Amino acid sequence: MARKYSKGASKSVKSAMKRRKKGTLKSGRSGKTVKSRKQAIAIGLSEARKKGKKVPKKKSGGRKKKPGSKKGSRKKKS
Repeated sequence: MARKYSKGASKSVKSAMKRRKKGTLKSGRSGKTVKSRKQAIAIGLSEARKKGKKVPKKKSGGRKKKPGSKKGSRKKKS
């Protein structure tokens, strides 16, 4: 079976994880220090994509709605 992620992508994730441990990994827009492991992986994969490494496409779509929660669905009592 073929690899989903290239070895180069693995290297960029590994370097992002090391930078997180060291405390020098910053998030994109705000520039805050990244503390989350998941966020560090996401940054590493994003960097790999920019370099043109083999990385599966991002899943598109926003936040998932909770079932049964609709905005403004309450009945007003008169």
